[in-house]
Amino acid sequence: MSEAKNFLLGCAVWAYKGWIGDFYPANSRQADFLRLYSQRLTAVEVNSTFYAVPNKETVRRWAAETPPGFAFCPKLPRDLTHRGLLQPSIPGALQFLELRQEFGDRLGPIFMQLPPQYGPALLDDLASFLRAWPNKSVPLAVEVRHPDWFREPYAGTLTSLLEQLAIGRVLLDTRPIYQGPDDPQIGNERRKPKLPLQPTVTAPFSLVRFISHPQRELNQSFLEEWAVRVNTWLRQGTQVYFFVHCPIEARSPGTARAFQQMLEQNGAPVPPLPWNALAVPPTQLALFR
Repeated sequence: MSEAKNFLLGCAVWAYKGWIGDFYPANSRQADFLRLYSQRLTAVEVNSTFYAVPNKETVRRWAAETPPGFAFCPKLPRDLTHRGLLQPSIPGALQFLELRQEFGDRLGPIFMQLPPQYGPALLDDLASFLRAWPNKSVPLAVEVRHPDWFREPYAGTLTSLLEQLAIGRVLLDTRPIYQGPDDPQIGNERRKPKLPLQPTVTAPFSLVRFISHPQRELNQSFLEEWAVRVNTWLRQGTQVYFFVHCPIEARSPGTARAFQQMLEQNGAPVPPLPWNALAVPPTQLALFR
């Protein structure tokens, strides 16, 4: 990236109409969403690539609409990661990497999400795929969901493999959405697995996916824990990408901003959030109460 940052903060999407009038100014056009988003936050997951690969012209336009230092973190397509073995998908993964030229210096780590049925019995297959990935030029992070990856000896074996190859581990934190009683607001998000958090750093960067609860107070203790951890990692030289999700996506930007403020209050060495340099119209104030 042309303006390297040690800490990048964002959400899972940018094209969310429910942000108009709060995160985005009133009467914002959908065509302006990405530009407005990148004036406020510094990174975004690109989950849409999980379902369909954009053409080069689209990616080129995305990059042009964002400022230097902004980062896109695309997810590998499910056709590559959710069809059984990974080795047959190596040619397709290398073809997907052709898009990196269009992202230019706006490309952050790419991440791959493995399905819940992809367990440690397939370790050799995973290792073959990761060794074929050109990690020195395009950083990669892996998200595992089979419960056995979180138990020994498999947890240690996976960590060793990722460390050996300098591949990142996606840290999926779903604990907030399992707080409190069942809530229809978070029913869909509870399809995300209830797995232990193993906050290990296996590469020069860490990629965190924080699944926040719609009720801000139920996130507080977890965000405080993350603030301490991220502060430590940053001081050790680890680059951190932190993405906030929420079952009610309208609340994700406010939670992300609250986390930035928490890091600043803790004295963490984080760059200023571009959002804070913008004038906040009165209608936006309700988002932070």
